[in-house]
Amino acid sequence: MIDQLEAIVGKANVATGGDMARWSRDWTGVYTWEPLAVVRPSSTAEVSAILRLANDTGTKIVPVSGNTGLAGGTRAEGAIMLSLDRMNRIREIRPAARIAIVEAGVILSSLHDAADAEGLIFPLTFGARGSTMVGGFLSTNAGGSNVLRYGNTRDLCLGLEVVLPSGEVMDLMSELHKDNSGYNLRHLMIGAEGTLGIITAAVLKLAPKPRAYATAMVAAPSLDQALSLLNRLQEATGGGVEAFEYMPRAYIEGHLAKFPQAKAPFEAMHDINILVEVGATAPRDCLPGPDGRVPVSAYLEEVLEQMFEGGAILDAVVAQSQAQRAEMWERREAAAEIAMAHKPIVNNDIAVPLDKVANFLDRIHGRLNRLDAGAKELIVSHLGDGNVHYTVWPVSQDPAVHDAIMEAVEDVVLDLGGSFSAEHGIGTSKLPSMARRKNKVALSVMRAIKSALDPKGILNPGKVLPD
Repeated sequence: MIDQLEAIVGKANVATGGDMARWSRDWTGVYTWEPLAVVRPSSTAEVSAILRLANDTGTKIVPVSGNTGLAGGTRAEGAIMLSLDRMNRIREIRPAARIAIVEAGVILSSLHDAADAEGLIFPLTFGARGSTMVGGFLSTNAGGSNVLRYGNTRDLCLGLEVVLPSGEVMDLMSELHKDNSGYNLRHLMIGAEGTLGIITAAVLKLAPKPRAYATAMVAAPSLDQALSLLNRLQEATGGGVEAFEYMPRAYIEGHLAKFPQAKAPFEAMHDINILVEVGATAPRDCLPGPDGRVPVSAYLEEVLEQMFEGGAILDAVVAQSQAQRAEMWERREAAAEIAMAHKPIVNNDIAVPLDKVANFLDRIHGRLNRLDAGAKELIVSHLGDGNVHYTVWPVSQDPAVHDAIMEAVEDVVLDLGGSFSAEHGIGTSKLPSMARRKNKVALSVMRAIKSALDPKGILNPGKVLPD
C-alpha cells in the first residue's frame, strides 16, 4: 500500500512512523491515534487515484485540513490520512463577479489577504483563520463571528469539486447564484465532514470590503436589553451589524487570568459584556464629516448614548483606533485557549432562538449545580445568531457525570427548539448526542445516503453517524 501511494504522489509526500507526529493528535489533545500513513496529494487527479486505491482495497481514508477542529473529526487510527495542504492555489479572484475559485488546501487568512488586495472580503472569520483551510471549513459548515450579516459557510459557497469514494470526480463548480437542476448536492457535501466525498476545490462568494468599522464593548443589564440594542443598531445601520458577541463576567475573568497583560473592557466589572461591530461600505457612512467624525461611528455612539440615558445599557467603550479594535477582538478570539486551560472539560456548541439564549443559560445553570456542585461554566456566544459555546469545567472526574451534563444540555436545548451542534460539527465527540437526540427517520435517511455513496464505508468512518 505504501509503495502504491508513493507511486501516486512521490515518496517525499508520504509520511510514516515518527514523521506522522503532527497528524497524530487533534488540536484539543483529547484524541490521539496512529495513522497508517499521511499522504499529501497536489492535484485532484492524485486524490482520485488515492481514493480508487483505497476503495479497491477497503482502506480507511480520513481527510485532514488545518486540524483545528474541536469534535474529534480527524481521528484516524490505522487509516490513511489525506492532507490537502499542498493543494493550496488560489486559482482566480474575479472582482466583477465577486467570486474566488480556490483549492481545498488554501488557508483562510491567505484567502482573506487575496480578497483584500481586490478591495473585497471573504467574510467567514474565526480565531483559527491562520491555520484552517477551505476544505475543513466547508466540511464542517463553519460559522464564526460574521454569520449575523453574511451567513455561515453554506451561504458563502456557490460551487464545489468533490472526489467520491469510488475515485470519480463530481464537478459542481458552478458560479451561478441560481441553479434548480435537481438535488442540491453541494449542500449535501458541505457539513458532511468528509464522510461522503473529499472536497478538492470551491467557488466562494466575496463581498464588498467595508470602508469603515465602528466597534465597541458594551455592558448591558440583561440579555434581553442586549437584543434590544442589536435590533436598534440593525435599524440605524440598515443591517450593517457584522458581529454581536456575548462575554459574561466569568469569561472576562478567565481572559484576564490567562493573559495577565490584557486589559479589562471597563473600569468596573459587569455581568454582561457585548462586543458589537458595524461595517459600512457606502461613502455617506464612511467619509468623515466636517467635525472629523465617521458617520457609522456616530450612528453607533448616538444609539449607545440614547440607550445609556434610558438605562438600557450600563457602560460602553467605542474603539478610537485600529489598535483598540484589535484589542477587543483579541479578547473574544481567545475563547478556545481559555476553555482549554482546564481539564477535563465538557464542551458544548449549541444554538437556540435568539430570544431564548437567556432562558437556556438560566435553566442549564440550575441543572449543572444539581449534577456537579462547584462545576464552573465558561460561556461565550455569537449572540446575534443564537450560537452559545457552553463549556463546563467539572469538579467530578467521573465520566458518567460528564455524560449527564451533556445530556442535561441536550434536554434544555431541544426543549427550546434548538440544536446540540451549531458550528463545530459532530465528529466523534457528539456521536452519543446524535444517537440520543437526532430524529430517527433523519438518521435513517443519512445512513441510506452514506451507504449509497460509500458502500464500503472507507471515508472518515466512525464520524457523524452513530452505530
